[in-house]
Amino acid sequence: MIGVYDFCGHYEWTFAWLEREGGETLVREYWDKAIHQDAQQHATRLIMGKGFAGMREYWGHTLAEEEAGYAVSEKDGVLRIDMHECPSKGFLLHNGLHQYPDYCDHCMGWIGPLLKRAGYVVDHQHNHKGRCWWEMRKDDSVEEPSVPGKLAGDSDVRLTEDWDPRDPAMDTYRGSNHPDDKETGAP
Repeated sequence: MIGVYDFCGHYEWTFAWLEREGGETLVREYWDKAIHQDAQQHATRLIMGKGFAGMREYWGHTLAEEEAGYAVSEKDGVLRIDMHECPSKGFLLHNGLHQYPDYCDHCMGWIGPLLKRAGYVVDHQHNHKGRCWWEMRKDDSVEEPSVPGKLAGDSDVRLTEDWDPRDPAMDTYRGSNHPDDKETGAP
């Protein structure tokens, strides 16, 4: 049986192989079909059936199992996740593995389409260093992403020393459901 950390390296290698074989279109198709529609059916059932409660149940279990450093906050129709130590990206960084140019995009690649089906949009940023934040809200919401510290308090990853919103490598999604719907660089 392959361990979770070995899986992360294999996953990244798979994305790179798919990109070489069929370009970004094939990678996006893999994220949607193989992850969103197949491997994450349990997440789909929870989120489609229970909304925010299903999100809390899914990510609460999954992130605890992965021993991620994270915090979940919820207020006024917004569920927020602050990832301080992504175990997947952390493993890749720690072991010097870099096969695919943006490993972090695979999360939006399967979560975005799932949340779209469930009637939600995502505001999200990742810094390619194992840190990110997500705010999920209903797709008819006109609310902007929270300002640092307002929703998550001291758990807000944007308040940490190594979070630099001016980092040219920062990827930002606003009201999105697709991995290509991002701005790269300082927002």
